[in-house]
Amino acid sequence: MEGNGPKEIQHFFSCGINYRKSDAAVRGQFAVSNDQYALLLEQSPSFGISEFFIVSTCNRTEIYGFAEQAGRLSALLCSQTEGSLEAFNQLCYTHQGMAAVKHLFEVGAGLDSQILGDYEIVGQIKQATRIAKEHGRINAFTDRLLNCMLQSSKAIKNNTALSNGTISVSFAAVQYIRETVSPVAGKSILLLGTGKIGNSICKNLVDYLGTQNITLINRTDSKACLLAEELGLKAAPAARLQEEIDKADIILVATNAEEPVIGPAHLRQHSRKLLIDLSIPHNVDPAAAALEGITLVNVDELSKLKDETLARRQAEVPKAKSIIAEHLSEFNEWYQMRKHVPVLKAVKTKLKEIHSSPLFVILYDPSAPKRDADDKIQRVINGMANKLKVQNQKGCHYIEAINEFIATGTNA
Repeated sequence: MEGNGPKEIQHFFSCGINYRKSDAAVRGQFAVSNDQYALLLEQSPSFGISEFFIVSTCNRTEIYGFAEQAGRLSALLCSQTEGSLEAFNQLCYTHQGMAAVKHLFEVGAGLDSQILGDYEIVGQIKQATRIAKEHGRINAFTDRLLNCMLQSSKAIKNNTALSNGTISVSFAAVQYIRETVSPVAGKSILLLGTGKIGNSICKNLVDYLGTQNITLINRTDSKACLLAEELGLKAAPAARLQEEIDKADIILVATNAEEPVIGPAHLRQHSRKLLIDLSIPHNVDPAAAALEGITLVNVDELSKLKDETLARRQAEVPKAKSIIAEHLSEFNEWYQMRKHVPVLKAVKTKLKEIHSSPLFVILYDPSAPKRDADDKIQRVINGMANKLKVQNQKGCHYIEAINEFIATGTNA
């Protein structure tokens, strides 16, 4: 679906909030669930928007797309969020044109992540754009933009150490447990949620803590059972949540619920427990932190962990930015040439009309094969395209192409 909205790059915007100006609680008000995303994709034409996608993670909620004004994208986004448009406008940042393109490249590289170089964002962008594409909201510009961004991100991954070392929010949770809980071996661990983040956490728990005393619970029981079987752990049905909470010393929550799945009422046993909430919005009620013996940690606190790995990553930032600049240049060159497509098509049509005209047949060899004429036309068009790359003078090159074709006839 192409839609009728603006397509020039000056009408391409990114609007969003992230960890820099808002804490996890505020970001949770603007988190977009899959159901909300589906509604936004369906309702976007009523906001004058036909090409867009939304990236919603624990660190950010951003909308990218074409609109007459950036405010239309913000209004669309906030039409389905718990947070208001007024609150969003007070916290959000907006990028326009190539600045918006550059921002996406930096996000995809992990340069704008709460933990520098966190590569999980690439998978989240892919998922978000896949859904948008299924709803017809990814067209030629955005599709090319995403491909170029992914190529840039891959080049950074392969040619720099920006993402080297095991540092991510999921690993930071394991690192926090290792540094604050001793000994870990005798502790009972409960993990709620076995989606992508939960799966990563679970494997890090096994690999870095060296413990198998882990119970998995997922909304879909079969998913928890499959992961537990793969890693030699235990799984419990969601119906036994309270029982497993009572037994656990450490609880990690990586669910994707719109409301907290653990609240103060679940924690009345007065035993010491560490709760780590990796969900946005919060899936552990913040009020639980006030209970005696309860330690509650969220994604913002985890992301403050610094070590030598992050220092090494910081040194790779200039190299990553240089790679981004190269790919941005390639994308901009593609965009500039794309603007010339209508005039190139018009010239090609005109040359075909000239070739088939009675006057042209009289003046030049009427026996020349049509294929030769087509090849000649294409060479003229290719030459015109190359000149347009250097000089943006459509009218001059239009006349020059026609003169060149007529002057040489069909004999190359």
